[in-house]
Amino acid sequence: MRRLLVGFTAALLVSTTAACGSSEPSTSSKDGKTALKVGVIPIVDVAPVYLGKEKGFYSERGIDLTLVGAQGGAAIVPGVVSGQFQFGFSNVTSLMIAADKNVPVEAVANGVASTGEDGKDFAGIVVKGNSPLKTAKDLEGKKVAVNTLKNIGDTSVRESVRKAGGDPSKVGFVELPFDQMAAALDGGQVDAAWVVEPALATVKGKGGRVIASNFVDLAPDLTVALYFTSQQYAQKNPELVKKFQEATRESLAYADSHPDEVRKILTTYTKIPESTLQAMTLPKWPAEPNRASLETLGRLGERDGLLSGTPDLDALLP
Repeated sequence: MRRLLVGFTAALLVSTTAACGSSEPSTSSKDGKTALKVGVIPIVDVAPVYLGKEKGFYSERGIDLTLVGAQGGAAIVPGVVSGQFQFGFSNVTSLMIAADKNVPVEAVANGVASTGEDGKDFAGIVVKGNSPLKTAKDLEGKKVAVNTLKNIGDTSVRESVRKAGGDPSKVGFVELPFDQMAAALDGGQVDAAWVVEPALATVKGKGGRVIASNFVDLAPDLTVALYFTSQQYAQKNPELVKKFQEATRESLAYADSHPDEVRKILTTYTKIPESTLQAMTLPKWPAEPNRASLETLGRLGERDGLLSGTPDLDALLP
């Protein structure tokens, strides 16, 4: 895991160097709109931007939006800094790690938040239906899948274990894409998995059980992720950043008030079967980040050794 973190840091630093003096990353499309690429993860969290694109919230502001899938925020951050993407979606821990390493990123809009309801969140720690594991304490000595090592997944899982009276240092983590976790559970490759929707609905559909709501254990109404850009891009394109912010805010509000349309748009970029769509628990999409929850996440990241100190949220948040 230490090697992975070193590799992640190296990739960020290389990307930072590549971004210095880079040419204008956005181009004009045929209809005169500005073409923007946004790095996203194919999960329910990013449904608002897909909806916003479909509803014309971006195009009416002169943006020709292209959404590009990636495995996690740790991969998207270097892509944004290097100019591969103009904006990206990333969990907050990845952004805190980047800022801690002096990688020039800044958030521009809220991303997604926990429901704050234990057992009724859009994320959770799951096991097979016949697993002997009952609580997060039982994860001691077990293998738990997360989509990215040394990130928000294992930090929040550790907090669940801690709150259940267990020793988080005894948990082993395995990196897997969300869409492979159900099969990994079935095959016994891992004992448990931290999943988010729609992978959560897939696991439940196979009889799996939620033994802890790790986001809820970490902080009430946790802000999980943000949309961000590079400091260089923000400085060169303030008006375009403002337009993206406005369109994303409108998209968040629309998604929060149109759950049926959220479920429908998910079928366009995920593999979730139609039969499980209605069973999904949707997250919250508030307009603003919950700063208190991010302060808690930052302290835990520092405790886990992911961060060298307390994150400067004034510099990171929009």
